[in-house]
Amino acid sequence: MAIPPSHARVVIIGGGVIGCSVAYHLTKLGWKDVVLLERKQLTSGTTWHAAGLIAQLRATANMTKLAKYSQELYGNLETETGVATGFKRCGSITVALTEERREEIYRQAAMARAFGVDVEEISPEEVLEKYEHLNIEGVTGAVYLDKDGQGDPANIALAMAKGARQGGAQVLERTRATGVTREGRRITGVDWAQGEDSGHIACDMVVNCGGMWGHEVGRMLGVNVPLQACEHFYIVTEAIEGLKQLPVLRVPDECAYYKEDAGKILLGAFEPNAKPWALDGIPADFEFDQLPEDFDHFEPILEHAVNRMPMLAEAGIHTFFNGPESFTPDDAYHLGLAPEMDNVWVAAGFNSIGIQSAGGAGMALAQWMHDGEKPFDLGDVDISRMQPFQGNKTYLAERSKETLGLLYADHYPFRQKATARGVRRTPFHQHLKDRGAVMGELAGWERANWFTVPGQTPEYEYSWKRQNFFDNVRAEHMAVRENVGMYDMSSFGKIRVEGRDACAFMNHIGGGQYDVPVGKIVYTQFLNQRGGIEADVTVTRLSETAYLVVTPAATRLADETWMRRHQGAFNVVITDVTAGEGVLAVMGPNARKLLQAVSPDDFSNAVNPFGTAQEIEIGMGLARVHRVTYVGELGWEIYVSADQSAHVFETLAEAGADMDLKLCGMHMMDSCRIEKGFRHFGHDITAEDHVLEAGLGFAVKTDKPDFIGRDAVLRKKETGLDARMVQFRLTDPEPLLYHNEPVLRDGEIVGYLSSGSYGHALGGAIGLGYVPCKGESAADVLASSYEIDVAGTRVKADVSLKPMYDPASERVKV
Repeated sequence: MAIPPSHARVVIIGGGVIGCSVAYHLTKLGWKDVVLLERKQLTSGTTWHAAGLIAQLRATANMTKLAKYSQELYGNLETETGVATGFKRCGSITVALTEERREEIYRQAAMARAFGVDVEEISPEEVLEKYEHLNIEGVTGAVYLDKDGQGDPANIALAMAKGARQGGAQVLERTRATGVTREGRRITGVDWAQGEDSGHIACDMVVNCGGMWGHEVGRMLGVNVPLQACEHFYIVTEAIEGLKQLPVLRVPDECAYYKEDAGKILLGAFEPNAKPWALDGIPADFEFDQLPEDFDHFEPILEHAVNRMPMLAEAGIHTFFNGPESFTPDDAYHLGLAPEMDNVWVAAGFNSIGIQSAGGAGMALAQWMHDGEKPFDLGDVDISRMQPFQGNKTYLAERSKETLGLLYADHYPFRQKATARGVRRTPFHQHLKDRGAVMGELAGWERANWFTVPGQTPEYEYSWKRQNFFDNVRAEHMAVRENVGMYDMSSFGKIRVEGRDACAFMNHIGGGQYDVPVGKIVYTQFLNQRGGIEADVTVTRLSETAYLVVTPAATRLADETWMRRHQGAFNVVITDVTAGEGVLAVMGPNARKLLQAVSPDDFSNAVNPFGTAQEIEIGMGLARVHRVTYVGELGWEIYVSADQSAHVFETLAEAGADMDLKLCGMHMMDSCRIEKGFRHFGHDITAEDHVLEAGLGFAVKTDKPDFIGRDAVLRKKETGLDARMVQFRLTDPEPLLYHNEPVLRDGEIVGYLSSGSYGHALGGAIGLGYVPCKGESAADVLASSYEIDVAGTRVKADVSLKPMYDPASERVKV
């Protein structure tokens, strides 16, 4: 058995498919001192028993890019390494058994075309031609992807391990990582044990590829990796005479997937109510182990399967398998640099799609480690999206019961998690619930998404069509447009930056100008060296030495981490104060009238113009009001200490009763902001979207020196835009837009919508999206004819480069 070296550039902990992929891709980039430690034998955790389904299509363009890369890589690995991967492009079919599921998969097919994936909608009869053993009774539609496939999971991992060794990496089995040494925010070395032998590897970086041990390994490394092992079931039939290679088949409405496997059928399940496993820790001797059978748990899936594929009734069961897989709180894997440390990377928690994800995820992480910045937007899977509390074991046990089943559940728009709720509540939580709020959850925060009317059940009724809250949101939307509405923004992140270098620090990390008078609010972006948008924030100067940075709720930790990593020698203190203040937004033409009714202070343009903050009295308390808006109307955000929040809410609600003040939710905020063309971070603007192409050049002040991304902004000004952010409005008022719908320009797909919602004041669905325009003027872009593909139907759209609602912002500045 080889002895680990005394030093490595990087130590990878975990020898499953993702650990092997990271090692392989680092050596492809020329890294030599790469050491992979596997506690037992390569693939012996969850990789060896994976189903090996390899699909290209994921929920976003970049996740699809990574999945496509995986299948292309696996197709070539055998030639490179001599290890047979069993990779076959046998195609895949997904069938729908309801009209709602049919719309979902047809929307996915439209999205696939926008992402450059070959896809075909097929009829039930065409399904039968490709899969003769299937009972197509009740099938409402299907999609077929010819380049999808399947492979041998263990050999795919072993092929990448061999490729890593060929590139100079050391892959060491039966070598357990037992501890670490650290200095501040850096791991300096990893302790190891081989039987009775032990030692230490000094290292520059560590990668946690621990799979279902990832949470435990994370704790050892000082980082939070929320995931939980769950039981995952499948059966393999006896050999079926004459059975030929078949496409992979998914029947999500019956929680089942099928694949032909050496003349047998493998039937797997993602049941709605999963079984968490090893809540008290994974056994130390676990290696290629199976879990106890639970036929009663699997039986409902099997009953449906025998009806769907009658030959199963005659085939006989050769193997009933139960093995663990790791699942994360949101069904997206964890990738990237851990927020808590400066040299600890994570690639874990692959939610039963590890084989199809590992090639691309390993490539992306290796490139990120090599370059020191993300190769493209990875926000969907960036480990910094996870909140600290989500590592709580009780929380993980509850949430994991649901997340496994969500893989095959209907992926309705606005679908909310049902488990592990109520962890984070704003100071207004009960007040809103008592008044009919229907709560959604984001980053653990309970947030009012919409409000019921008397007699209406306060819960979602999901659909791809107009959901049961459509008219409620319209009423909230129009109240903000025509009168006054109030909603809770307390969940938005609040980060205080203070110290003698606060102004210089902010001017270094942000594109705006922060040397402004006290009380001034600056809308701004934090840019990377490519001019991409790392954060979209508002910054208020509270004093000569203090600023408040307000961020989206989902990215508060990521934004704070970005700030800390660029702090350098600046003398500042960065503090998360999110929970310290409640925030109520009062928006609409009568917002000023409402505030004047509860405060003796002056809210006129002369005293409190747009983009400024002031301290006020309100009711019997004190608050700070920020005159800004994300809905495109006259309005204020009212910041009040948590202890006085309930009083301020009651004061405003009582005064607003005479004005027909309407309580509003997050759905209203989204529909109003898209009418105004305001960008949504994570959808419309990301780390790979250039700030000028996003139409946000007004927020970047290139006349100040040396801020991050300045050179990229200046270069883009010289070379011109390659794309422009465009606003679309469907001319047919009936169809709905969500995101990722293809954009057609003069009949050709040129992109997809980055976000979508319904514009109640504009009378149709509204979308935002980038249109390629290299060498073209704005007039050229607008001169074309545009359509949006909605589940296979092309719908004509009006377009604009300016906000379609109140383009001059006159309503905001009154």
